[in-house]
Parts: sequence; C-alpha cells; structure tokens
Amino acid sequence: MTGPRPPQPARSAAWYGGDDLGSFLHRVFAKGMGYGDDELRRPVIGICSTWSELNHCNRGLRDIAEAVKRGVLLAGGLPLEFPTISLGEFFVAPTSMILRNLAAMDTEEMIRAQPLDGVVLLGGCDKTTPAQLMGAASANVPAIMVTTGPMLDGRFDGQGLGACTDCRRYWTEYRAGTVSAETMQALESALARSVGHCMVMGTASTMAALSEALGMMLPGGAAIPGPDSRRLLFAQQSGQHIVRLATERVRPSDIMTAAAFENAIRVLHALGGSTNAVVHLAAIAGRLGIDTPLDLFDRLSRETPWLANLRPAGQYQMERFFEAGGVPVVMKELEPLLHLDERTVTGRTVGENLAAVTVDERWRDTIAGRTEPLAAEGGLAILRGSLAPAGAVIKHAAASPELLAHRGRAVVFTSPDDLNRRIDDPELAVAADDVLVMQDAGPVGAPGMPEIGNLPIPQKLLAQGVRDMVRISDARMSGTSFGTVVLHVAPESAVGGPLAAVRDGDLIELDVPNRRLELLVPAEEIARRLREEWQRPPLAYRRGYGKLFLDHVLQAPEGCDFDFLRGQPDDIAAESAAPVTRR
Repeated sequence: MTGPRPPQPARSAAWYGGDDLGSFLHRVFAKGMGYGDDELRRPVIGICSTWSELNHCNRGLRDIAEAVKRGVLLAGGLPLEFPTISLGEFFVAPTSMILRNLAAMDTEEMIRAQPLDGVVLLGGCDKTTPAQLMGAASANVPAIMVTTGPMLDGRFDGQGLGACTDCRRYWTEYRAGTVSAETMQALESALARSVGHCMVMGTASTMAALSEALGMMLPGGAAIPGPDSRRLLFAQQSGQHIVRLATERVRPSDIMTAAAFENAIRVLHALGGSTNAVVHLAAIAGRLGIDTPLDLFDRLSRETPWLANLRPAGQYQMERFFEAGGVPVVMKELEPLLHLDERTVTGRTVGENLAAVTVDERWRDTIAGRTEPLAAEGGLAILRGSLAPAGAVIKHAAASPELLAHRGRAVVFTSPDDLNRRIDDPELAVAADDVLVMQDAGPVGAPGMPEIGNLPIPQKLLAQGVRDMVRISDARMSGTSFGTVVLHVAPESAVGGPLAAVRDGDLIELDVPNRRLELLVPAEEIARRLREEWQRPPLAYRRGYGKLFLDHVLQAPEGCDFDFLRGQPDDIAAESAAPVTRR
C-alpha cells in the first residue's frame, strides 16, 4: 500500500487559477453559469451520469445525482454533473457489449478533458459500471462508484420473481406450451416493478459487488435496493468521500491494484456471480497494465468457497442479500483469503473496513459461513482443451450437476441466424444427450459477443420435458441466465479457433471437475478442416465505430477491450504525474 501523496495543486486550478487568457476565459464562462470565485477555488467534483430515459436500470440516477451533490457541497466541493453514453441492456442493438468500449472511451475522455479534481461515477445497467471503471482507470483521476441498486423483487400470483431469471424461465415454459399467453401478458407488469437493475445476482449486481470488492465503492452500497431511501444517504456519503479523495489525490491506480483484483475475483466466486465479470474484470485491469489470466480465475475458484445463496445459482435475491449484510459479510467470511492491506475509497484498508463488520447468524441460509459453504469451490470454472485452447468459462453453480461430466454428439449451428432459423424445426436431428454448438457469435463474429450463449432448448425436446442440455459457444450469456452453458470459447470461431472446425456428429466431452473441454476429433483432422474448409466470415461493418471495433477488439480472455486502450504500469504512473496541458 502506498502512502499519501504530498499536497499538489488541484487539477481544476489549471483551468481557473492562472493569470493567462485561457484561465480568464474559463472564469468568464464559469461565472456565466452563476459560479463565483469562492466556488471555483473549491475541489471541482464531476458527477459522471449515465441517466437516460432509454435505460430502465439507470432511470433512477437523477435523484441519486442530487444526493451526491449534497454530499459534495457538505464536504466543501463544487459538484458539476455531466452526461456520458448510457447503455440499456435490453434496448441497444445489436448488443450493448459492442458499445461498452465506446462508453469507456467517452468516460475517460470527459474526465481527462475537463477541470475535475475527482469524479463520482453513476452507473447501474450491466455495461455502464464496467465501462465507467475502465474509463476512470485510464483517466486515473480520483473516483468513486455509485450504482442505481437492484429493483424490488417482482411479485406475481403469490410468488417472488427475479428479472430476468424468471423472464427466461417463463419464456421457456411458454415455448413448451405449459404457460398461457394471458399469463405472459400479466407477467410483463410484474417482473420489473421499481427503479433499479436486475434483482438477482446477474451482471449488474455482480459488477456493483465487485466495485465494492475492488475498493472503489463504499462498503455496503452494492445491495441497497434502488427505491430504498438508504441508497440516497449512501450517495450523499459517496459525495462527501470523493472530496477527500480528490484533496488527497488518491487515484484509481492506488486502489485497483493486482491484489485488489484478486480480492474481487474471490468475491466473484463466493457470490456465484456472472460469467460476464470475467471479461469485464480483465478489461478494467488491462487499463492499468495488470494481467488477470484465466488461470488466475480458476486457481482462485479452486481455493474460494461459494457462499451467497442467490439466484440464478441459488435461492434468494438482492433484497434478502442486503438484509443479510451484503458484500461486507461475504468479504468478512473470506477475510483469511483476502489481501487486507489494500487501500479503499473509505481511506481505510480492506482489513480496517472488515474490522467493523459483524455477521448475523440468522442469515446463514442466505450467506453461508466459510466452514459450511454452499460448495467448496467458487461458482465459476475455467475450461481448456482442444476445443478451447485459450480457455472457456462455465457457471457450474447454475448448471445441472448430472451434465458437468458429459460426452455427447454435436449439433452445430453455424451462426446466430442459423440457430434462429432451425432450433425449433420439427425435423432437427437432436436428442437430449446431444451438445448444442453455436459458431460465429464471439467478439468479431457476431459482432460484439452478444448474450445469446444460453441457446434455447429445441421445442421438440421441451415437449418431452427436457429443460437443460450442454450448450457451447463463443458468445456470452446474461448473468441472470442458468443452465449447463459453456461460454467465451477462445479463440473464437470467426478468427479460426477450433470451434469453427466442429461438425454435426462430432463427439464433444465436457469435464468440469477436471476443467476439460475436448473436441474428440484427431488434431490433424481439426487442422485440415480449418485449413481447407474454414473461411473468415464477412465483416459486419465497413465504416465508423463498428469498423474500429472489428479492427481492434481483443478476445474474451483479454476482456474484449481495444488493443490500443490497454495500459502499462509505467505509462499510467507517467500520465498521473504529468501536469494538465490546455490548448
């Protein structure tokens, strides 16, 4: 852990404090907005908001921003709100993931370009939180994360519901003919009944929790329900803390260290969190020049128990998790496994924060103890083998136990479009013990690696009572999804990975306990197919941001970030020390 820096001139002083034409013009236009000399001498705190009327999960950020402003003012800072791109998971086409890097670039450049001494990041929906952390890591200006919080539990017909785990569950039953159209219509108004993001341990909840585990969010903030008044108090307290971080010049690179990422990975496994976090953590770490190889994720999974009984892997949802103590209690259980000397936005270390945490034994059904876990290993596993030489991911905590060691015949779909055309064809040659394989759905192939890896069960099998099969692709899936689904196969098929060589009838072996994923075809035949039969698919974009994405996106194990945005520790240290230059 590094010590506090000596006092330094505020970044904002480079804009407002000089005796030159530039500073004069900045003061003129600041005073044109009603700010006086007293305000301009305070720490200037940016409130980076992803509020949007097109994004359900982030629509509550207006009230949160006002609460942050109160906190900044109470601590003697000047709060100034500004917008960046907002990515709503269910509304952005072709997939929000293709725009995550653009949102991160927007965040980085707006922080870097403006007179900010610190920034409060306001996110919530799946891609907004990692995008903001990526941008903040690259800009390396003091920052703190505040999210919208999870929705209240859905309610229908006397049962609690979770978006969008139950969206998918009910849709499967609707396709199977066991749920009526009238029920589906009624569910539309019951599944998402308040502000906030999905209320299960999907990607949004996972990334909020990992913001805490990284030290970039005040403890306890991830699980506070979106409509709960305590979220506004939490936002106000975050506004107060960012003024101190800005004054002391505590930067993201001081907090998000290699050891902090190991803490976050352990918390991910203990939560049974979203597979998407593997991609997002790699991208955030990469901005700081920190490597988080897939083997690290797997080693820490082997060593870390699964503790949080949360859907889709477990039984409960975020409201109950909050009542049980949330992320601080999970980290308290993991305390002997964590790096306790890491700095956090509280101004204290991880260990100092955990010293104040108590565990209520009445909630052991929600957060298990380390000595009596839900499972001895974490919720995610990394697979390797002839089908995934660079790795693949499975959330085995949410899979069918009887399928975790399975050998089956491949039924191949050559693209997402091919899947959509044929999956419910009554003539499709498929049996319950087959393995569904989808190609060309990765970062380059889809493009953008959409959340379609949880391939639907063919309708003819649903009618027979089948509800899970082994499914393999280079796509992602929503953190709210469940099933025996192998994802992020790398290298992806669109760049000539072995997934492109799979043919109908090939035998595939999945062995999660031994972390293997094998295409049971001779290596020479795989090489021949790739050499003689594979053709690179046509590129989806020939201009604009889409072309930039295809030209520079990295594979899943490297976070699907752009190659030119990854940082090096020396570069980050040099940029952080450099004075602000205005032109």
